[in-house]
Amino acid sequence: MRTAYSVETVRAAERELMARLPEGALMQRAAAGLATACAELLGRVYGARVVLLVGSGDNGGDALYAGARLARRGAGVAAVLLSPDKAHRGGLAALRAAGGRVSADARRDIARAALVVDGIVGIGGRGGLRPEAAELVQEAWESAPVVAVDLPSGVDADSGEVAGDAVRADATVTFGAYKPGLLIDPAHERAGALRLVDIGLTLPHEADVEALQHADVAGLLPRPAPESDKYRRGVVGVVAGSARYPGAAVLAVAGALRGGAGAVRYVGPAAEAVLAHFPETLVHAGPPDKAGRVQSWVIGPGIGEESGALEDVLAAEVPVLVDADGLRFLTPRRVAGRPAPTLLTPHAGEAAALLGRGREEVEAARLASVRELAARYGATVLLKGSTTLVAEADGPVRANPTGSSWLATAGSGDVLSGLTGSLLAAGLTARDAGSVGAYLHGLAARRAAGPAGAPILASEVADHLGAAWRDVTDWQ
Repeated sequence: MRTAYSVETVRAAERELMARLPEGALMQRAAAGLATACAELLGRVYGARVVLLVGSGDNGGDALYAGARLARRGAGVAAVLLSPDKAHRGGLAALRAAGGRVSADARRDIARAALVVDGIVGIGGRGGLRPEAAELVQEAWESAPVVAVDLPSGVDADSGEVAGDAVRADATVTFGAYKPGLLIDPAHERAGALRLVDIGLTLPHEADVEALQHADVAGLLPRPAPESDKYRRGVVGVVAGSARYPGAAVLAVAGALRGGAGAVRYVGPAAEAVLAHFPETLVHAGPPDKAGRVQSWVIGPGIGEESGALEDVLAAEVPVLVDADGLRFLTPRRVAGRPAPTLLTPHAGEAAALLGRGREEVEAARLASVRELAARYGATVLLKGSTTLVAEADGPVRANPTGSSWLATAGSGDVLSGLTGSLLAAGLTARDAGSVGAYLHGLAARRAAGPAGAPILASEVADHLGAAWRDVTDWQ
C-alpha cells in the first residue's frame, strides 16, 4: 500500500532524524536517490546536458547536490538560480567543485538539455509559480523530460490543489514518504511517474491518504468457503432503472453479479430488460421491504423522480449504497442514526449539490470536499472522478490508483454501484467495498480500453470485471 503523510508529519519526522545524523546527511541521502533516478532516465550520463531549476529552499539544495553527483559522472550540468542570493550555499559549492556551472543564459541551456530538474519550490510552498519561473518551466516542458524534486513546484503537497501555474513533470522523485497531493488530482496528473526514496524517516502507523495496490485488494476480496451457498455468500438488492432509464438497471445488475455476492435481487420497473440480459437475477415488483432478505441495498441509478423506495431502503438494517438519482433526495437527517453503514457515491456535480457549492470548487479541492461530505452526512463517501477518493469521518482517505480517462462514459457509474454494493453484501466494510470496487472498476476499464486506449462502453467495463478480479488474485 502506498501511504501519504502531511507536510507537518513529514517535517516532524525529518527533524527527529536530523537530530541523530551528522549535519547535511539527510539531504545527501535525498540527493543520492534523486541522482540515481535522473541517471536512469538519462540512460547515458556521460556527455548528457542537465539543467537544474533551483529555488531558495531545501529542494534547491537537493537538486544542486544531485547535479554535483551527475557532473562527477561526466554530465554537463547547469544551474538556473531563480533566487541567486538565497541558493543553498553548500549545494552550489558542491556543484561547482564537481565541474557544474551556474547558467548565464537559462533559455539557451534549457533548449539544449536532455533533462530538466525542478527544484524550485519545496513541500511547504503555497500558491502557483511566479511569472518568471512559470515561463522557464513552460520552456523546459517543451524541450526535455522534467523530473520534479519531492513534488512538482506549484502544487499543494497536502491537498493536491493547484492554485496557479505549476510544473508538469514526467517523473517525481519524492523523499521519505508520499505526500497526499502526489496521489490526488489535479496535482497527481502533474507528477508523472512516482518514485519514493527511503531516507530513513520514522512515520506514524496511520497515514493521511493511502492507495491500495494489487496485494491489498487481493487480501480483501471475498472468497467462498467450501460450505458456502448463494445466500451465505450474500445477497445484494438493487433498486435502479425506470421506464425512461431501463439501461441503468441492467448496468447496475451487471456490476452486482460480478462483485462476489451469491445472488442479486432486482426491484423496479425494468425487470423485463434485466432478465433479458441476466436470467440469473431474482426480480420483484417492490416495494423493497417486501422483496426478500438481502445483505445490502444499492439504490439510485436511473430511478428518476421516484423517491418512495429510498425510505424503505434507508430503514433497512443492512448497508446501503446511494448513487445517482437517489442522492437528489438525500439529507444528513435521513442518513443520521441508521443502524448500518451508508455509502454515498457521487460524482463532482452531485457532490457539489450535496454540499451546496459549485462543481468547479469540488473538482479543485477534491480531498477537502470528500472529507466534508463524510463528516456532514455521517457516511462513507466515494467521490468519483479523475482520482476517485473514499473517505469516512475519521481515518485515512483512500485514493484509487486505477482507471482510465475513457471511463468517463454514460453508465459506468451504474456498474460501479452494483459492483460495490455486491462487495458490501459479501461482507466488506463500506470503506473497503468502496476502495476495492473502485480499484477493480478502474482495472476493468483499462482492460476494455486496451494498451493504446480507445472508446469503451459501460457494458464492456462490466464484461471485463472478471478478468480484472483474476489480475488481482493472480498477483499473489
